[in-house]
Amino acid sequence: MHDVQAARGTPLTHRSRLPLLVSIAAAVLALDLLTKLLAVRELADREPISLLGGVLTLRLVRNPGAAFGMAQGLTVVLTAIAVGVVVVILRMARRLQSNAWAVALGLVLGGALGNLVDRLFRAPSPGRGEVVDFLELPRWPVFNLADSAIVVAGVLMVALSARGVPHDGSTPSGDSGAEPPRAPEKSG
Repeated sequence: MHDVQAARGTPLTHRSRLPLLVSIAAAVLALDLLTKLLAVRELADREPISLLGGVLTLRLVRNPGAAFGMAQGLTVVLTAIAVGVVVVILRMARRLQSNAWAVALGLVLGGALGNLVDRLFRAPSPGRGEVVDFLELPRWPVFNLADSAIVVAGVLMVALSARGVPHDGSTPSGDSGAEPPRAPEKSG
């Protein structure tokens, strides 16, 4: 078993970060679903609610497009993309060794699942459901917690990539962690 792991390049001393990824994804999904449930119950057929001196407005919007209202009319395509994102993250999760990458991918997974649940189970029909958005900042489109988690994850992933932090626990590319071999000294 250890030889197989070593041959695959999987570090033998690291534990999987899958539980961390799943915990973050589950927390994001639960918070997203709960806040959407409350938003639909409390904001339907009601004027928007201004909070924090107008910095935050609670406004119920049903979004058939992507984040921030883009890609209207492509709900089926967006549903397929979300399913693909979930599958890719779950496949990557087996090799995940970095806590920071586990947090980032957990945020993406939870956000993708939150919006996917809407697309699969909300009106007008399965696979074509409209995403519930309800948070609005000045001069910013209405969004939800799933969208927020995905954006935070994107920023974190860019930072991790810029720093060269690998998701699988290997050393960053170009740095083997060992001193380069020395040329043999010539005698004489």
